[in-house]
Formats: sequence, structure tokens, C-alpha cells
Amino acid sequence: MSAPPRNVPASTDLHDVRWLRSSYSTGANNCVETARPRSGPWAGALAVRDSKSPAGPALLFSAGSWAGFLATL
Repeated sequence: MSAPPRNVPASTDLHDVRWLRSSYSTGANNCVETARPRSGPWAGALAVRDSKSPAGPALLFSAGSWAGFLATL
């Protein structure tokens, strides 16, 4: 079995996702956005992109990795 992808070259390739911005984000558009793809090779991952570049790449994290990252913060 191959490893799941770790990134998406263009976050616009993630169809039918709803990008969410942090409630701590300011109007300066200097935050990250997250989405949970429900289908395709990215299903079950958490996608993260730069809000200043919505068509740019997105990093993909497993739910456990993302939870660990947030707990460390």
C-alpha cells in the first residue's frame, strides 16, 4: 500500500471542501485555513493552507498529527 500524500500542489484541487479560518484571525489575512477533504486520496486528512494564497499549495496532516501539534502549542 502506498503512503498517503503529504501535500497538494494547488489547494484548488481539493474540491467540495469548506475552508475554515481561525477565529483569532484578523482582517489582515495573515492566518492559516483548514479543511477536511471527504473524498479522493486526501479523505480523512486535514488540509492546511496560507490564507494569503488560497490557490497555493496545501499541507496534509493526519488527525493524530494535527492534534499533537495543537497540544504542543
